[in-house]
Amino acid sequence: MDVKIDILTLFPEMFDIFNYSIIGRAVKKDILQINTFDIREFTADKHRKVDDYPYGGGAGMVMAAQPIVDCIRKVKSQNNGKVIYLGPRGKAFNQSMAKELSKESEIIFLCGHYEGIDERAYKYIDTEISIGDFVITGGEMACIPIVDSICRMIPGVLAKSESYMEESFYNGMLEYPQYTRPECFEGDNVPEVLLSGHHENIKKWRRMKSLIITKNKRPDLFQKLKLSTEDKKMMNLYEKDV
Repeated sequence: MDVKIDILTLFPEMFDIFNYSIIGRAVKKDILQINTFDIREFTADKHRKVDDYPYGGGAGMVMAAQPIVDCIRKVKSQNNGKVIYLGPRGKAFNQSMAKELSKESEIIFLCGHYEGIDERAYKYIDTEISIGDFVITGGEMACIPIVDSICRMIPGVLAKSESYMEESFYNGMLEYPQYTRPECFEGDNVPEVLLSGHHENIKKWRRMKSLIITKNKRPDLFQKLKLSTEDKKMMNLYEKDV
């Protein structure tokens, strides 16, 4: 086994999704291991409660510190990875973070729920990650895409490293257009360069299309790119033709 990911959650069944498709195959090959731990199993409350009303009043319930901390302690006894909490205070997740986390051999994710977690549980958390400035039902919803994004960059999970290296965001750009059979669909033809078999021309075409799509659809990303002399020439030719 190469990578171990432990997920602390109130809803372990939500992560059954990792039994399927690319991640599921990687788990079967023992390239990675994804385990879930039910935080409810660690509560000292005889009614299995894991939440309570917040001191000072307010709407909603807050996850209690005790079951969270005891669950973390148990998992840390067999996983030396960082404890990552999925919460709104964290830095927004992006591809760069996915790259860095994919290099870790062990990771622990903590999924919050309700109105969040007791502040005293934060001392057991190493870092916090958010998926954006919007409200979702629980940390499970954020954890699933983050784990998927990390796992697909682990060596051996995908057939070839190029499978993720050419995808959107990996190099700071959106991906170039893709085509498959038939060659002509409803009068719309596959670009001739892709049928030419000329690998260098195909590479240049794809690079140009990625630049154009990124500039038109995500100018914020385009502004951060460091364009080569060849990139600038291609963009100048494009802009003259527009």
